[in-house]
Parts: sequence; structure tokens; C-alpha cells
Amino acid sequence: MSTIDKTQSQINRRRFLQMLACGSLAAGFPSLVEASARKPYRSARNLAFLNTHTGERLALTYFEKGRYISDALQEVNYLLRDHRTDDVYDIDTSLLDQLYNLRVMLGINKPFHIISGYRSPYTNALLHEQSDGVATKSLHMQGRAIDIRIEGFNTKHLRNAAIAMQSGGVGYYRRSNFVHLDTGRVRTW
Repeated sequence: MSTIDKTQSQINRRRFLQMLACGSLAAGFPSLVEASARKPYRSARNLAFLNTHTGERLALTYFEKGRYISDALQEVNYLLRDHRTDDVYDIDTSLLDQLYNLRVMLGINKPFHIISGYRSPYTNALLHEQSDGVATKSLHMQGRAIDIRIEGFNTKHLRNAAIAMQSGGVGYYRRSNFVHLDTGRVRTW
């Protein structure tokens, strides 16, 4: 077998194992698969957050009776602001729905610990200079990405559940102990 064939075989095996893991995970959470298929537009959706940089906490219902609650969204926008510049930006409601679906899938009522929500262009450029892991055109700058962890919950399992949802990008930062979620195209790293 040539080196190219071996490499392709390893990639196919890795992809197969990833798909198998995601399928197994989805099989373990049939209620989420069913819920995401019918999307309960009328039921109330709530989330809880802890901003790890400011210590601020927030628990609220952001969607109720078929509508997003404007005041609640403003509170979320403020909590997820760029803590370095205090810039506030509208957070994509699809991102909040991803978090809600993840919370439901995992059956967890603990707050999401926020490592990074919205990032101003200034902050993103600063972080990009310090790390190769920060994209120059990060979805954080559009309010479409969030970096999270849940206290007492393995981030690898959090990542696997997010991947199983197939609703956007999922990044796993094992050393820093957080998972990135975004509303971009479905992809993993």
C-alpha cells in the first residue's frame, strides 16, 4: 500500500469513527433528535450563564409564546459583551437556540460558563496576535460564536453532544478546557 493510500485509509477510518461516535451519541439522546426535528416554537426557552471574566450571572427565559423576548436578549447581549472594551453587540438568536438545545440534550440545568462571547475587532486582533487559534474573521465579532464550559461536566462530552446536533461549527480546546460553538457552517476542529 502506498503512503497516499495509507493516509487516505487513515482519514477514512478517522471520519468513520467520528461519524460512528456522533451516531452513537445521537442514539443516546433520542429526545433531542425528536425535539430538534419538531422544534417546539411555542415552549419557553431558558438559559443560565456565568461570565468567567466579570463574575456576572444571568438566568432568564429568552423565548416564550412563540417570540424572542427583547428585554431578555438585551440582558444576554450585555452579559456576553467584550469584557475588555465593554462593547455590546446583538447575539445571534440561533446561537442561543443551540445552547438551549445542548442544555436540553444533556439534561443539565447548570449555567454555561462563558469564556468568550462577543469580541470587538480590537480584541479579536489582539487575541489573534497572541494565538494561532483565533481567526482573523472570527464569528465572535458578529455575535455568532461562543466559547463555553459547564462546571463539573467533561468538555469532551460537551463537544460530542454539540457535534451530534449538527447545527454549526464546534471546536474543542482540551488544554484550555472549553468548547467553541458557532452558527456558521457545520464543521469541527
